[in-house]
Parts: sequence; structure tokens; C-alpha cells
Amino acid sequence: MIKYKLEVDYILDTNILLIYLRDKYISRTINEKYQSLIFPNSSVISVVTVGELKSIALQNNWGAGKINQLQQFINHFLIADINVESIVNRYAEIDAFSQGKLKGKPLGVSSRNMGKNDLWIAATASVLNIPLITIDKDFLHLDNKFLKLDFFDMGLI
Repeated sequence: MIKYKLEVDYILDTNILLIYLRDKYISRTINEKYQSLIFPNSSVISVVTVGELKSIALQNNWGAGKINQLQQFINHFLIADINVESIVNRYAEIDAFSQGKLKGKPLGVSSRNMGKNDLWIAATASVLNIPLITIDKDFLHLDNKFLKLDFFDMGLI
């Protein structure tokens, strides 16, 4: 069996993609720090992120043109599936850890109730072993324990 190494620099949280879609100034600032995140095949997103973005489009009654633009934007990225045993297992570990209930790995702070979609994204980043770029502080307790977090602080802009 041939194994392939994923040659990408980052996995992007949903909120980073929303910034790209909504705020050109902040997206330029992010690009200055990370080079071009949306250059084809330089970043990966979770299939969960695709679902979240499409849900946002439906909830906000986006028209056909804007939905088409969203799909073209999504097409710039490699999309990681979550129907992979190692990602499912890591999801369970991260969820138990975040609740302070993972044997042999104490949380050290009060339990964290992460959103289920965030857990999937974190598990994917962890298994792929690539940094997760986010503005969401809910991931901070996982940094250097399950994944490499690259937290983009919006307060510094």
C-alpha cells in the first residue's frame, strides 16, 4: 500500500474562511502573516467547515450567485473527510479531555464545552498534524496537547 504525505501548511477553521468571505481588509492582514492561505492546495479545510458554510448561506438566504461564489471559494481547498477511524478516535479523546475525563491526561482547568463541529475540526488537525488557524479561543486548551494552534488575535488588528 502506498501512503501519501499531505503537503499543506495549515487547516483553517470556519471562522477564518468567513473572514475571507466578509472582510477584505482583515483577510489581507491574515495573508500578510501566513502568505496566501487560499492559494490552491496550500491549506485544507474539514468537510465540517463546508457544511457550516453552506448552512450559513441557507440561513442567510444567499442567492444563486453568492452560493456559486461560495462553492468556487471552497474549491480552492483540499477537503478532509471525517469518516476516518483515526479522526473518529481522536474526536473521542479530545472530547473526553475537554471534559476533564480522559484517563492519564488531566485537563488542569475547568471543563470546556466545545461545539461538536469544533471537535471534528480539532480532531482533523490533530490527526493530519498540521497547524489549525483560528480566531476561536475554544481551541486554546488543546494547543501543544493535541494539536498545534495558530491563534489569530483579532484584537491586534
